[in-house]
Amino acid sequence: MYGNGKGYRLFSVVNLIFLLTISIGCILPLVHVLAVSFSNSSAAAAGMVKFWPVGFNTSSYNFIMQKPAFMRSIGVTLERVALGVTLNMLMTLLLAYPLSKETRAFRFRTAYAWIFVFTMLFNGGLVPWYMTIKWTGIMDTIWALVLPGAVPVYSVILLVNFFRGLPKELEECASIDGASHYTILWRIYAPLSLPALATLGLFSIVGHWNSWFDGMILMKTPDHYPLSTYLQGILIRIDLTNIKAEDYKSLTEISDRTAKAAQIFLGSLPILMVYPFLQRFFIKGIVLGSVKE
Repeated sequence: MYGNGKGYRLFSVVNLIFLLTISIGCILPLVHVLAVSFSNSSAAAAGMVKFWPVGFNTSSYNFIMQKPAFMRSIGVTLERVALGVTLNMLMTLLLAYPLSKETRAFRFRTAYAWIFVFTMLFNGGLVPWYMTIKWTGIMDTIWALVLPGAVPVYSVILLVNFFRGLPKELEECASIDGASHYTILWRIYAPLSLPALATLGLFSIVGHWNSWFDGMILMKTPDHYPLSTYLQGILIRIDLTNIKAEDYKSLTEISDRTAKAAQIFLGSLPILMVYPFLQRFFIKGIVLGSVKE
């Protein structure tokens, strides 16, 4: 049999070794950052820390947790994720439903689909994008981080393909019973599309959480920086200048390197906690529209 053949077993072993190597390569940098964050300053500066803390202490975390700028950036990011993901999923659902219909049911479907695809291939550039946001008057507000990316075209295309794979009979039965398009979307399509919506939701969460460039360009006040922009700033400059007098006693255990490592790990921790709970939906959600009959 094919599944018991020697070639198949050899392929499985090679595939397993290959995937384990990639997995270890992805995990080791995070383990190293975690080890540095829990090490003392001299060991981290001397490069003695590999994958286990040297001179274990939690001073970096105590110092970071007391920094108002760091906690404030987390608050901005949580606000951005809550507003951005909600808006992304709402716009994705409202656009994917009509675009999934046949041309006879939605005459201009093809024209609208090409308009959205056009925006994926071409854009006006950085300056027109910046001037447009400035003209709307939302600069230095949370809406400048949320509204420009409100319509994720890639997610719309994926959800359109998923909607087209749902049984047409469900919609026909609902229409015969007098259900409107609004009812069909929210009472039939949305519940049946939970794996796809969970996958697209995770894409949106990760995108908003990791986005730093728009925060640097659109936020004039450092207090309005999201977490990724704040972390990007501390990675390129020395940032132990705003130390309080009572913190000087901890300088023997804290360095720029351990403080940055602690901030990076704390900034990544929420997304690492969310990912495992949504990963189970990937099996169904990530193959949207890949199976054709």
